[in-house]
Amino acid sequence: MQYIIIGNLALSLFAIIPYLKIDHWSIRFFDFPRVQFLSLNIFLLVVNLNFFRYESWFLVSFSMLALASLYQTIKIIKYNRIYPVEVKSTKQNIPEQEISILVSNVLMTNTSSHQLIKLIKKHQPDILICLETNKRWENELADATKAYQYQVKIPQENLYGMHLYSKLKLSNLNVRNLVENEVPSITCQLQLKSGQNIQFYGLHPKPPSPTENEASTERDAELLIVAKEVKNTKIPCIVCGDLNDVAWSKSTELFKKISGLLDSRIGRGRYSTFHAKYWMLRWPLDHFFHSAHFKLKKIKVLPSINSDHFPILTKLQYQSVAELVHEAPKFEPEDLDEANQTIKQVT
Repeated sequence: MQYIIIGNLALSLFAIIPYLKIDHWSIRFFDFPRVQFLSLNIFLLVVNLNFFRYESWFLVSFSMLALASLYQTIKIIKYNRIYPVEVKSTKQNIPEQEISILVSNVLMTNTSSHQLIKLIKKHQPDILICLETNKRWENELADATKAYQYQVKIPQENLYGMHLYSKLKLSNLNVRNLVENEVPSITCQLQLKSGQNIQFYGLHPKPPSPTENEASTERDAELLIVAKEVKNTKIPCIVCGDLNDVAWSKSTELFKKISGLLDSRIGRGRYSTFHAKYWMLRWPLDHFFHSAHFKLKKIKVLPSINSDHFPILTKLQYQSVAELVHEAPKFEPEDLDEANQTIKQVT
């Protein structure tokens, strides 16, 4: 019985640990496996019912576990089909107003470039953004990306290389190191075939982990710097990449509030992309956020390319009336204060 009580208390604690104002990776980790924790909670609730006792410590721990399960459900329920969608779908075919984007964290040491090349040839995305790319990956993708007139190549050997390939016209291109010198990001304007300009951000901040940054401060600050820029952008906007954060974390929620961007996964599914090799440790790390100017045509996690991430494909359609049917997230003054404080720590 004491082991059940300890399990109840531990899983209850895991639910609220991420809300401690501590940025160390050992705390921020608990943002990620909420689905896995909820599964454990449900299993342990069943065990509790089979060994139910009217004893004070048991009843207290059982009640805490039940509340923790409810809380974990509330955190992830938006990423299920039972929840209303945040981004409306469209079946209209307006090719000149559409944009398809394939994001793939290739895993720099992965030698199966032919797997990604097959997907590029099959889906022929307008935009291809590859992360963790080095010079070898650049060379191996060269033939498959010849059709992409606009190319931004940032090969690096530190797991933070980035390559952007575009069939759409690029302008105002800027490669920046927003927070850390060895971690680049790409900012530019894309032009749809209709002539509509779109502000685009490709990101891959470092995660909080024992082998990377000890704290999440740098990652959070990079996302929030971009969020503040997006807030002041007057044209449609897309932010995508491996953000090394989950969709339901407090930091991603703050990013959405400040930027006002939407997440097309809400009401559809988690679309988990990591870890590709361990199904029990899988969560959404690769993201597409966009302004209310777009409706969704398609979102799909693609087959494995032997990376630790699955590629993910999204197809959006720009519609001038889309803003009228979408409700963009809004921030409170204290949200902006929190964002500014986080940014201040790294600038």
